[in-house]
Amino acid sequence: MTIKKALATALVAALSTGANAATFHFTGNLASHNDVITTAFTVGQNATNVRVWTDSYLSGTNFDPITALWNATTGALIAQNDDNPNIAAGQTSYDSGFLLATLAAGDYLFTVTPYANFVPSNANYYTDPGFAYAAETPIPLSQWCQPFSHCNMGTNWSVWVDGVTSATNPHSTVPEPISMALAGTGLAALALNRRSKRAA
Repeated sequence: MTIKKALATALVAALSTGANAATFHFTGNLASHNDVITTAFTVGQNATNVRVWTDSYLSGTNFDPITALWNATTGALIAQNDDNPNIAAGQTSYDSGFLLATLAAGDYLFTVTPYANFVPSNANYYTDPGFAYAAETPIPLSQWCQPFSHCNMGTNWSVWVDGVTSATNPHSTVPEPISMALAGTGLAALALNRRSKRAA
């Protein structure tokens, strides 16, 4: 198989994996103990095996994350999670997130905040999120001790969203979804191959 044909095959495979097949990765840093990082994502059609998770705890290098899943249309809380390190490789003991066997088409929010900044079961993201530390004066993570945990923890967070149509996070230092970056690389390689063939 020629390089051109191999690249074309890989590109077609990357672009034809379905409406809910993209993987997105976002990273950044928290400033304070009551910061909340929100990732918005869309499921274009009813989906199976959608995953949203953190892998930044790194066995205590960074803060212990609490995650929550919200309906972005109504603001209703869907679920909240403290520890779920069995979603994907790279997670360690206190990492968190959700493995969703089924998820209806729609818009969702995934929040990450330090332990124990929980929300009540009747929380609404837009009208009354109710994060436990929301009313407290922000304390830099380097000066704060998590309950039942450690002090002077790292501020890094890392969020993955898999099996969805699109995702955004305005706080992230990683601006491009993985699947789009790979597709862009494939397109660039095809263009380069075509250009070099004309020159020959």
